[in-house]
Amino acid sequence: MIGQVLGHYRLISQLGAGGMGVVYRAHDERLDRDVAVKVLPEATLADEATRKRFRREALALSKLNHPNIATIFDFDTQDNIDFLVMELVAGHTVTATHALPDKEVVRLAMQLVDGLTAAHAEGIVHRDLKPGNLRLTADGRLKI
Repeated sequence: MIGQVLGHYRLISQLGAGGMGVVYRAHDERLDRDVAVKVLPEATLADEATRKRFRREALALSKLNHPNIATIFDFDTQDNIDFLVMELVAGHTVTATHALPDKEVVRLAMQLVDGLTAAHAEGIVHRDLKPGNLRLTADGRLKI
């Protein structure tokens, strides 16, 4: 899909893949900024229940506004491909982080708890919480 345009988002490179989708770095050609675009895996495109769950996820996540949660910008469908557009969090995953001092682990854990508490307050449960889905920004903030 690299090079393809979904809506006004040009897919640049793949950032990751999991059971619930493939995430690409993309360029928002309308607002001239880079974003992350999550696309459902091809195998699930014929499964209407999965597509409905993905749409519900996008709607629920779009209501969240928290410094430790990546912001949702858009959700759309093009050529029967559902995609979710979100903030591209610069930095690296917790997986890529070397051993941290205890104080730093506690600080990041508190940020994780704050973000999850905000999500849970809206009835949202993160179903794939793992170090690879947690990013550390350049200023040291954790983002789910």
